[in-house]
Amino acid sequence: MSSSEKQQEARASLVAVAQEPGAPKPDPILVAVGVQRQFGGLTAVDVSRFELQRGTITALIGPNGAGKTTFFNLLTGFDKPNEGEWTFDGRSLAGMPAYKVARTGMVRTFQLTKALSKMTVMQNMLLGAPNQKGENFFRGLIPGIWSGQEKANRERAEELLRHFKLDAKADDFAGSLSGGQRKLLEMARALMVQPELVMLDEPMAGVNPALKQSLLDHIRELREAGMTVLFVEHDMDMVRDVSDWVVVMAQGEIVAEGTPREVMQQQAVIDAYLGEHHSVSLDSGSGS
Repeated sequence: MSSSEKQQEARASLVAVAQEPGAPKPDPILVAVGVQRQFGGLTAVDVSRFELQRGTITALIGPNGAGKTTFFNLLTGFDKPNEGEWTFDGRSLAGMPAYKVARTGMVRTFQLTKALSKMTVMQNMLLGAPNQKGENFFRGLIPGIWSGQEKANRERAEELLRHFKLDAKADDFAGSLSGGQRKLLEMARALMVQPELVMLDEPMAGVNPALKQSLLDHIRELREAGMTVLFVEHDMDMVRDVSDWVVVMAQGEIVAEGTPREVMQQQAVIDAYLGEHHSVSLDSGSGS
């Protein structure tokens, strides 16, 4: 079965999924159970159950302070929960540091991009390549051991930069890129590890309108290539346009799940947004 056929099957399988918090999925790639994170007396995340369907694009939405980014940080090893467990493709990630999580095939980007500004775009890309033989001091002294891998990594980086239309910037310092170009670089660098799951934290934040459509197209292409995408976003137009499934958080909990059209009509979702914004129209996308 081709990647496109698998993706279509994954999306179709969501039709039978109950539109309720923690709903079981036919083929979940990521499962989190009882995940809690407390800061002093504040419970920032309290997720009873979360399942992510393989091969789809899922949006994680909610008002500011809902716990979305904290939940991302917990799942990817950038923070530790007070309790809970979660698995990626059946493998427990609890207690695993972020760099090891990435090696399993689960990578993320950040709302505030993490490009190394005083390194070139190409150098940033090469840093994303996994298991580099030349990183070992003694093997690094023998070019024959690592030169072939280095060549392959550079070729993959050049291919990705062409795809993201950053190839002309390969020798420029990453710090010279615009905000939107840094988002593209971060996404391209994440793909150096050939991941199965890509997690994007507010990919549209600070992005020039001219680049938004390009980013949307790239997110769709990740799914078409057989990857699973989970993204945090406030732009409701984008959520409706690109996502197959939507998960809603409020006050650290998952309060609703469903298709974009259905979930934005649920009372729990309207209440979550009205709790912070006294007037909001989820249908028109003005509640970001």
